Amino acid sequence: MSSGVMSSCSNGSFGSDFSPPPPSLSQMFNMLDSAAELMMVHRDFHAALGTCNRGLESLACMELEENRCEELKAAFCMLGVQALAELNQWHGVFSWVLQQYEHLEIIPAKIMQTCILLFSKVGEPAVMQEATRVWLHCSSNGKAAGFRTVAELYLLHILLPLGHLEEARELISGDVGRTAFTEDQRQTALDVVEEKTRQNEELFLNPRSPPDSDAAARPASTRGTVMRKLEAMLRFLHRKCLLTGLGSFPLRKVFLAAVLLYMLFLRLDPAHPSSFMWISKLLTLIRQMWRSMFAPYYQALT
Repeated sequence: MSSGVMSSCSNGSFGSDFSPPPPSLSQMFNMLDSAAELMMVHRDFHAALGTCNRGLESLACMELEENRCEELKAAFCMLGVQALAELNQWHGVFSWVLQQYEHLEIIPAKIMQTCILLFSKVGEPAVMQEATRVWLHCSSNGKAAGFRTVAELYLLHILLPLGHLEEARELISGDVGRTAFTEDQRQTALDVVEEKTRQNEELFLNPRSPPDSDAAARPASTRGTVMRKLEAMLRFLHRKCLLTGLGSFPLRKVFLAAVLLYMLFLRLDPAHPSSFMWISKLLTLIRQMWRSMFAPYYQALT
């Protein structure tokens, strides 16, 4: 009887060192689904990260087609990156990715994109600067499906925010730019860099002091005070209408005066979204006045 062929992960013999066979492809997909469910549905990020780590360990022991194995590995890594970010362990994300791939140049484009966006969001774009530069200048990555997106993110989320404008121009005009972008796209990118340069020069010539927190909070408190005064004024007009009667107190002028006072005090643009709340409140007050004054007539008619 011929001896069985051991898995590449099992180096022992049929004895005490025997290890179970690696999971099948369907089991790997089930594990991936489980990690996604823990992440998205149960919001159990620790468990999701643990499942991703087990899945990556199992993949290392499997003999699969290279493309299928890389797809599963990238999927587990993407979920793992999200889990680490949710656990506020973003500072260790890229080192964790490097542990899975060992070589920077072979990291998939979509994982590079995710890492760039993550570190940009937390305000640390410099963390990915050197790694992304090396990845982009690797000739084997030039044909990757997401190469152009990585180049765009490197330009917009790393070089420009860090003020590395000369490097941005070199990137656009160099081999990376010619590989990633069309002629029109390169020109558009150069226009963006020049606009950023102009903004930096204007900021240098006309520095603005950072807004004071008290000054920023003052308009909101002032607006609240004015609103309370205006409400009191409208209620006074309402009582005046009820006491003097409709014949001796022109209702249209009351409404017109209220609107004019409102716009005069608050100086609001009715088309601006920030004005909607205040105009809605004024409309509510007017409706209350209307119902109070005309409800008896409606009841008499019905």
